[in-house]
Amino acid sequence: MPDPFMIAGTELGSRLILGTGGAPSMQVIDQAIVASGTAMCTVAMRRADAATGGSIIDVIDRRGVRVLPNTAGCRTAKEAVATAEMARELFGTPWIKLEVIANDDTLQPELFGLVEAATILVADGFKVLPYTTEDLSAAEKLAGAGCTVLMPWASPIGSARGLINRDGLKTLRAYFPDTTLIIDAGIGAPSHAAQAMEMGFDAVLLNSAVAQARDPVAMARAFGLAIEAGRGAWRAGVMARQDFAVASTPVGGEPVLLGGLS
Repeated sequence: MPDPFMIAGTELGSRLILGTGGAPSMQVIDQAIVASGTAMCTVAMRRADAATGGSIIDVIDRRGVRVLPNTAGCRTAKEAVATAEMARELFGTPWIKLEVIANDDTLQPELFGLVEAATILVADGFKVLPYTTEDLSAAEKLAGAGCTVLMPWASPIGSARGLINRDGLKTLRAYFPDTTLIIDAGIGAPSHAAQAMEMGFDAVLLNSAVAQARDPVAMARAFGLAIEAGRGAWRAGVMARQDFAVASTPVGGEPVLLGGLS
C-alpha cells in the first residue's frame, strides 16, 4: 500500500535519508544511492571530502535525489545561519539540516545555539530540520520556533551504538504524534534502523554505517530493506511486551485421551 513520507508538503519516495560524507569514492556514493532507494541525501557545506573526487551534486542530480545541505561543523548559531544562507544560494533550496555542535568528543548538539539558529532561519523562510537530542524541552522549543521536523539522535554521531535511550525516544514520539520525527546519528546496523521504524519514527538518516562498511553498496541495500520492514511492522501493529509467558494457543477444559489404553 502507498505510504507517503511528507516533509514541508513534499512527498518523498523513501524513508531512508543517506549521508554522503566519508565514502571511499563518488562511484560508491552513486551505487549506494541506487541500492538504498533513498530519495534524499545530505551534503555537508563545511566538510569537503576530496578523497571521493568528482561532484556529489552531479551524482545527486543524475539520480533524481533531493539534496539536503547541512551545517555540520558549526559551533555557534551565527556560524550555522551563515552556512545555511550559503547553502540556499548554492543549492537553490530552503531546506537545511541544522547542526550546532557542542564539543568534539560527543558531537552532541549545542541546544541553546540550535534553538537560536532555528528561530532565525525559520523567520527567514528556511525549512529547518534540526539535529537534536531526545530532550523533550529542547524539542518543544524547536517546535515553538517553527520547526515541523525534528531529528533526534539515537546515540552520538558515528558511535554505531543504536538506540541507547529507547524510553526517551518513545516519550518524544508519544508527545509529538503529528510532528515528523527522523532518527539521526548513532545508527550502526540495519536492525537499529528497523527498531526505530517499529517505534513509529517517520524516517532514519544515516551515513557512517554505510560509508564505513566493508561493502557500502550491499549495506545501503540492507538498510533500505530494514527500514521498509520496520515501517511495515509498525503499520501492522507490533505486539506488546508481556511480563510473563502467554501461550500462543490457549488451552481450555479438561484433557481428552483419544483411543483406548493398552
